[in-house]
Amino acid sequence: MDKIRTVSVLGPTASGKTGLAVRLAKRLGGEVISCDSMQLYRGMDIGTATPDMAEREGVPHHMFDIADPSEEFSAADYARMAAPVIEDVAARGKLPILCGGTGLYRDAVMTITSFSQEAPDEALRASLYAYAEEYGNAALHARLRAVDPDAADAIHMNNVKRVVRALEICETTGMTKTETDRMQTAGDSPYDDAPLILTFEDRALLYDRIERRVDLMMEAGLEEEARELLRTGRPVSKTAAQAIGYKEFLPYFSGDCSLDEVSAQIKLATRHYAKRQMIWFRRYEDAIRLWPDEGGVMKDGEKLADEAVSLLRERWESK
Repeated sequence: MDKIRTVSVLGPTASGKTGLAVRLAKRLGGEVISCDSMQLYRGMDIGTATPDMAEREGVPHHMFDIADPSEEFSAADYARMAAPVIEDVAARGKLPILCGGTGLYRDAVMTITSFSQEAPDEALRASLYAYAEEYGNAALHARLRAVDPDAADAIHMNNVKRVVRALEICETTGMTKTETDRMQTAGDSPYDDAPLILTFEDRALLYDRIERRVDLMMEAGLEEEARELLRTGRPVSKTAAQAIGYKEFLPYFSGDCSLDEVSAQIKLATRHYAKRQMIWFRRYEDAIRLWPDEGGVMKDGEKLADEAVSLLRERWESK
């Protein structure tokens, strides 16, 4: 069976992915499919930079605003929902263009996954080690057995490092280590994907874009969006609670800091997140690297899209 041709527009936050994806869709007859773990939540449009109708420029967009913030949503959930969307877009003769900064979600739907190599959640890891320290290795191992009996059978309870890693995978992906191992050996992906990675020559320029984006979010009403999301009594899933731009308001809402301090914390957290994203995307050896900046300034968006189309066609023609 022929593989479905896809393009993935990837890169750190504030790198210009949305604009590039829309331009590519117009040039290549495509539709955009989000692979951002937070843009799938409703009511979080400002903080997650979900493109509005003007930014979409008439291009169909999918996998946005599909879940309530109270719902847990994992990489596995995303893969199950995104796969039929990709197939439908392709069946209508359009090019599926995945766009987002969550490499894990893109990898999940491609089935060539890298879950076991995922950057660790340091807070989660510390809490698991603390649990073992307080309650013992057997108790931690019992937690693993409750969610992944096969992994528990394969890992001795005194190998705390491996037990912790197996639990981390389950917590962060919504899949067991056994399932992710099986996916990694399941064979070829059904997609012929061309990953386009936006890679900055001048990282300071990216950080400046992040700061300006946060300022615009604050002006657009991020405070009220956060207040609504975090209002007393409203359940928020662990997944949605990880979004940057919301929990940073909690000290402000309780009168413990200023709005300027909230903005500074959001900017800092976003810069750290961008660094983690850039580290993740280094692993894509088959990716096309695009440089959106040149000489300390951003390239014209149309010029960048032309470069991307040229590189994509060169790739496709060589196969």
